[in-house]
Amino acid sequence: MSLELPVLQQTEQPGARRPEWLKVRAPGGEDYARIKTMMRAKALHTVCEEARCPNITECWNAGTATFMINGDTCTRSCGFCAVKTGRPLPLDWDEPNRVAEAVRSMSLKHAVITSVNRDELKDGGSEIWAATIKAVRDASPDTTIEVLVPDFKGNVDNMRRVCDAKPDILNHNTETVPRLYKRVRPQGRYQWTLDMLEAAKSMGMRTKTGIMLGLGETPDEVLAVMNDLRAVHVDVLTLGQYLQPTKNHLPVDRFVHPTEFKHYETVGLDLGFGVVESGPLVRSSYHAERHV
Repeated sequence: MSLELPVLQQTEQPGARRPEWLKVRAPGGEDYARIKTMMRAKALHTVCEEARCPNITECWNAGTATFMINGDTCTRSCGFCAVKTGRPLPLDWDEPNRVAEAVRSMSLKHAVITSVNRDELKDGGSEIWAATIKAVRDASPDTTIEVLVPDFKGNVDNMRRVCDAKPDILNHNTETVPRLYKRVRPQGRYQWTLDMLEAAKSMGMRTKTGIMLGLGETPDEVLAVMNDLRAVHVDVLTLGQYLQPTKNHLPVDRFVHPTEFKHYETVGLDLGFGVVESGPLVRSSYHAERHV
């Protein structure tokens, strides 16, 4: 099956200026400043800052944030990601309590928790994951919890440890199409992603995943991935524009027009996804409270 898209005006030069639909205001606002101060005081990390999310002002001024656990240093070197790569520090076992206290202090209705990869650990950091979910539940029982987990190198036992802690929704991002994995996600495996999403679904989780566009994929490749994700019964799909965080990261192959994103949304709903968020500025945690 081929995905037929309308002919669109697209900016394809890697050095071209961003189109109007990708321009956002610089971070700011009273709630933004308050949340940033709280994060620094509790020595917490947010993927909002680390990944330079374009929606940080909208989300933080709404009183929401995505917490990043297991430290701020990742053992992988993905070509798209602005999170620091290197040798991580030892685990901080008080981190779950600080996250829980921040969630309680912010009176969040919905908390999103993600982490760096900790491939040097046998448990992949999953014990901290479970402890954080439990701590948030204890501190703020009415808050719903979404977790955005790594692939744990395909280790189902580590995934089970997270699922046993009973988050409300489990997210693991696919990121790109299989052909581009070696360039975009060199230490990851496309099959690990499918296996982890399938395992989480078999453990009773509501599952979610995201894809970045503009890295060199074709529409037919996007459609093939969407079909693969429906085959493992993923519930929620997000599609957004890849934006190069620094000149040392992969360049943007093209800026995808909003009309094309809308077309993917229609196709995704026809395929049977329960929710499809598709747009240039969509990120994994965008409108996350709507996906539970």
